[in-house]
Amino acid sequence: MVRVKRGLMTKKRHSKILKANKWYRMLRSRSFVNARNAWMKAGTNAYIGRRRKKRDFRRLWNVRINIASRESGLSYSKLINALYLKNVKLNRKVLSNLAVSNPQVFAWIVKFVK
Repeated sequence: MVRVKRGLMTKKRHSKILKANKWYRMLRSRSFVNARNAWMKAGTNAYIGRRRKKRDFRRLWNVRINIASRESGLSYSKLINALYLKNVKLNRKVLSNLAVSNPQVFAWIVKFVK
């Protein structure tokens, strides 16, 4: 039986991960064992970050809406409740953009739901 040398696929796998870690610091970019651990950890953090981004933006929108609505004499929770009762279908992202870019329109919306 012919001897099979398996170095080619191992080298391909190693070089793929080392290439992905090219700009990492110290042994994380040179040693395969450390590079693989860093690569896996980076993937986990990226996954967590994609979910965290949605959470962070919603918090930002809520803060912006709260600030703008308090200028019009209504708290955030009362504004959201009033929008729900009046059946206004504007989400928080749109309300936040209106509060920042068009304060007059946002004030008109607040006045409408009061």
